[in-house]
Amino acid sequence: MTFLNAQWRNLALINYEIDPQLLKKYLPAGTEIDFWNGKCYVSVVGFMFEETKILGIKFPFHINFEEVNLRFYVKHFENGEWKRGVVFIKEIVPKKAITFIANSLYKEHYETCKMRHKIIEKENTTLFNYQWKVDGKWNTIQLETFKESQEIEVNSEAEFITEHYFGYTKYNDNTTFEYEVKHPRWKQLEVKNFMLKVDFKRNYGSDFEILQNTKPLSVLLAKGSKTKVENKKTKRYENATKPNLTL
Repeated sequence: MTFLNAQWRNLALINYEIDPQLLKKYLPAGTEIDFWNGKCYVSVVGFMFEETKILGIKFPFHINFEEVNLRFYVKHFENGEWKRGVVFIKEIVPKKAITFIANSLYKEHYETCKMRHKIIEKENTTLFNYQWKVDGKWNTIQLETFKESQEIEVNSEAEFITEHYFGYTKYNDNTTFEYEVKHPRWKQLEVKNFMLKVDFKRNYGSDFEILQNTKPLSVLLAKGSKTKVENKKTKRYENATKPNLTL
């Protein structure tokens, strides 16, 4: 049975270039950094979980909620082909039960914070706002987009960011959890402007403090869709090789 069914909606993705050496200790065994045009990316992502079911069950008060995460992009070679996936540095949600389940079963890095969001429809644009509170201070992601949706072009940066269909979690130096994420190809809304107010060191630690004064390479708004997250698979590497951090 599928572990999670949900609608992932209105994904705000703020994308940065980062030194891949900073990600070395987070890289799961059996994976490599997935570069795009020679660049190593990390993304801050805010979005909505809607109509959420765990093992086919809707749990009261845990059906619709926000998530904000910091992630980077990897690939894993298996059966003659590359699987493209993401690794999460941290995932923030407003529900303690979600944090407990994800951290216990999937060994993810969830944290529970007070969160809120709003969507404001204007005449020609839409405003998407996600906020979460850490140490008494609100962090904010805000995008204003035009209303007409667009296809995500093949071989584009937007395709690279949105078309990763596996999640990988580092359990230890020799064990990796893999789970498949299934959804149709997404559409995007053109971003008119954005605002980001995030304390990167407080949220993600000193490794990512450098992003505080780094200009994003791009900002995207993906409309999202129905999404399935399958049960995890455990992969063990008794002689895990040194991770490849270069093209």
